[in-house]
Amino acid sequence: MLPQEIIRKKRDGNELSADEIAFVTRGIHDGSLGEGQVAAFAMAVFFRGMTTEERVALTLGLTRSGRVLEWKSLGLPGPVIDKHSSGGVGDKVSLMLAPLVAACGGFVPMISGRGLGHTGGTLDKLTAIPGYVTQPDIDTFRRVVREVGCAIIGQTDDLAPADRRLYAIRDVTATVESIPLLVSSILSKKIAAGLDGLVMDVKCGSGAFCDTEEMARDLAQSLVAVANQAGLPTVALITDMDRVLGDSVGNALEIAETVAYLKGEGPREPRLHDVTLALAGEMLALGGLAPSAAAGRARAEAALDDGRAAATFARMVTALGGPADFLERSTRYLPTAPVVRACTAQHAGHVAGMDARQVGIAVVTLGGGRTNAADTIDPAVGLTGMVEVGRAVRTGDPLCLVHAASEADADRAIAIVRQAIYIADSALPEVPVVMERVAR
Repeated sequence: MLPQEIIRKKRDGNELSADEIAFVTRGIHDGSLGEGQVAAFAMAVFFRGMTTEERVALTLGLTRSGRVLEWKSLGLPGPVIDKHSSGGVGDKVSLMLAPLVAACGGFVPMISGRGLGHTGGTLDKLTAIPGYVTQPDIDTFRRVVREVGCAIIGQTDDLAPADRRLYAIRDVTATVESIPLLVSSILSKKIAAGLDGLVMDVKCGSGAFCDTEEMARDLAQSLVAVANQAGLPTVALITDMDRVLGDSVGNALEIAETVAYLKGEGPREPRLHDVTLALAGEMLALGGLAPSAAAGRARAEAALDDGRAAATFARMVTALGGPADFLERSTRYLPTAPVVRACTAQHAGHVAGMDARQVGIAVVTLGGGRTNAADTIDPAVGLTGMVEVGRAVRTGDPLCLVHAASEADADRAIAIVRQAIYIADSALPEVPVVMERVAR
């Protein structure tokens, strides 16, 4: 096979065979395809798309470029299940969900990523915990999953390595926003994790990769179709990301919110609570630990209320190198910003909505995200006390608290957040946080 002929075939809109796609993925992995050829292939797919069969072949090719984990030899007494989110602003659901499902009998080997653009990354949040090892070796990862029930880590070098090279080239060639390439990237790593089932949280709105319902539905349907054809039982929920999810945005601040949520300290933010329990219900049903998603949700809520989920989170943190008393003394361990200022409303009215992307960008400008891959993140900065959409405010009421490294940083973030939060004469109808369920 000649790489240029395969690229030409896809460029002209024709369907590639499984053998041709396998040839491409091998070439991406072993370097026999040059960077220009990989970029040309990605651009051809970006413009011409792929059939479901092509997407399955690409996913499996990327998966087979590295190690595929197996769990049967550990004799786990429950299913190996996971959740993946397409990313959003203030989305700390993974931190709550993994220990919650583990407390109900599931085993959750969650491989997460760093922040991308305006969205926060689960790994960046966990690095705010002193000592927490986000890149353990595979044996440690498997041991923690077996002993605790869950482990949240970063992608290891030997899981879907061809995807790592393809993604790096996509990132600099304006081909990230391709549904076939996005689907194969996500699922190759999940299949390599050796899962029995997967629940996808596809975010939709201003703070998400998918900013329209049509795009979110396209992504969710493709993920479900490709995963199931590739042998990984999968369902997806499309959830609202047209506003911040939860009370806070920022790495250490979201860890603090997670601890408070798991321990039941104060009322749980309703939309964050609904998404977490909805996903937990789906995971438990998919893994055969509950007869339905509704029954799984009820089981998960019981594990949350009686403290089992919090205890599981604490054991995971300790097993991966964090403090043994982190749950009890998290405020002692988490870094805090030297400047905390209120961002206030400049006129009265109702909070009619927000540009969640701009809120995320405000946190990036504070140093809580990256503008290039080599940037160092300040884990202490961010926003807390985010105003609820629909709430009535008076002039001078706080819209949020800005946690910053300097007064100048706080001024810049306040200006962005004020522009991102829309205040109108009246409130708009409430949008449900779980918008749609997609299954095969």
